[in-house]
Amino acid sequence: MEKTSRIGEVFHCLQDPHLVARFQHICGIRGTFASSPTGSSGDGDRTHSHNNGAACNHLTGESDDDGGCGDPSAKTTTTELRQRTVASPTSISDTLNTAEEIKGLPQNGATGTTAAAGGAKVDRYGMPRNRLADETGPAGVGAVPVGAVLTKVKPLRKNSLTGDAGQEFLIDNRFLYYLFTLGTELGNEMFYISFFPFVTWNVDQFVGRRLIMVWVWVMYLGQCTKDILGWSRPASPPVVKVEMFYNSEYSMPSTHAMSGTAIPVSLFFLTYGRWEYPYPLGVGLALCWCLLVCASRIYMGMHSILDVMAGILYSTLILLALLPALDFIDNFNLTCAYAPLIIVTFPFLLGLFSFTLDAWSTSRGDTAQILGVGAGVALASHINNRLNILPDTPLDQLPYCTPVLGIGLVATATLKLFIGVLVLMMTRAIMKLVTIVVVCRVAGIPSTDVRKARQNMEVELPYRYIVYGAVGFNVQFLVPLLFSYM
Repeated sequence: MEKTSRIGEVFHCLQDPHLVARFQHICGIRGTFASSPTGSSGDGDRTHSHNNGAACNHLTGESDDDGGCGDPSAKTTTTELRQRTVASPTSISDTLNTAEEIKGLPQNGATGTTAAAGGAKVDRYGMPRNRLADETGPAGVGAVPVGAVLTKVKPLRKNSLTGDAGQEFLIDNRFLYYLFTLGTELGNEMFYISFFPFVTWNVDQFVGRRLIMVWVWVMYLGQCTKDILGWSRPASPPVVKVEMFYNSEYSMPSTHAMSGTAIPVSLFFLTYGRWEYPYPLGVGLALCWCLLVCASRIYMGMHSILDVMAGILYSTLILLALLPALDFIDNFNLTCAYAPLIIVTFPFLLGLFSFTLDAWSTSRGDTAQILGVGAGVALASHINNRLNILPDTPLDQLPYCTPVLGIGLVATATLKLFIGVLVLMMTRAIMKLVTIVVVCRVAGIPSTDVRKARQNMEVELPYRYIVYGAVGFNVQFLVPLLFSYM
């Protein structure tokens, strides 16, 4: 029992938002949380809500022109969102030396604060100030370093569900801010849109299609696990929300950490021995990639340390089971006569299952989108193999020699990426126009208001699945076929 209790304490500590806030502060993030007067009426009982996860009658977020948060004229209410209310941390007094400069700024994150018990001074993390000073010196953790230049910054992107832009915060380390912004983008949609096609079109389509296969399974299992566990994002305050886009999704495990582990490890697994490069280089790049993505999620205030650690471990366990099976799965997709039927129906059924795990959330449409891309790529690979279009390189011609970077090579790769992405954008735009009308008609739902229609699972699931299935299909079939004639 004592051992179990200690493990529980360790887990609780790793989930503590104050650890996230401390990491942010070390990296130069300064919140602008407002303070409440001591003894304010009702402050002691005030709470704030986290819209993390399920939400009824709202669209899942897309980063494209769809907006993805329902009718803009309809405000999100507590009856539309399944709220998980947690007690607000103790009120804080601003510890910045430049308090006069930021006085009156709205606080970053949750709006509820409570007065400090007995009027005791507390730091930005809600801890008694005298205790903190005893541990870290007279300035305390909340003090701004002497000579630091503070820059006022807004959170990255609006909340995908509520449209909340968040509140401003201060940074005194620009390098870490841009570094971790890059790290978190390595797990966002724009990176996937450009990275997977680039690998497929310019590096190795064999590696590209298998890498997408791994990504689909890791992301699907991660999203489903999030919805099953239903853990909230780290509370703010004390955490500063540097990013807002995913703030309405659940937290455990971190799917950024999962993809940030799975993609570089799988890329190394698939390319080493197929391409000639030093082993330490591959291991080093994979490790740096993983660490950068994982650390960025804590920096952004999106995940606790426990969320990130669980994401790494979960992804590792999935890879241990999936990577040895890649040959069997890929060969089945390419050669089995019944593969097209299974490729189309099985991922759709997985999407249907994920939609029934909980009420609506911002991850629902993303899950259908990921499954659609995977199905489209697998179907195109089967057709390529049947028609003997773009066959895989024979084993006796491997390994590939790593080419020397030059202006011609870079220009060719860039041109291919530009033309290919343009084709994919056209595919997506056309499929959206056609699919929404057809799906709404089949489901018996009016298509006059697309945003409202997509609030229904009967529309959103097939709509996302078909649209992005077509995009995935063209990544592996149409665009490479077009390049073969260039």
